Amino acid sequence: MSGPEATSEATPDAAPLPESVRDHLGHELRSVYTVEAPEPRYLGDEPEVPEKFEPQIKRLETRLKTHEEGTEAVEQALDRILDAFGVAPGEDTRRD
Repeated sequence: MSGPEATSEATPDAAPLPESVRDHLGHELRSVYTVEAPEPRYLGDEPEVPEKFEPQIKRLETRLKTHEEGTEAVEQALDRILDAFGVAPGEDTRRD
């Protein structure tokens, strides 16, 4: 085929319609075929934690609280021991 009946396959650069017409038709198609999708959900969108996670969260909170309180208790006990020996916390007592 040659001449005005040539397909776009023969000349890939040539557009069958002017750009302004393609833009207009594209705009019309988008307005007709617009699909309303629900907004995407993001982490933190939920107002509260789902019930199925409550037991795990309670256990985790208990462990964190226990760890924090235990660390403080050990720190206080070590400070008392160091005070009893007359050593200031942070003082290097190694002898070479």
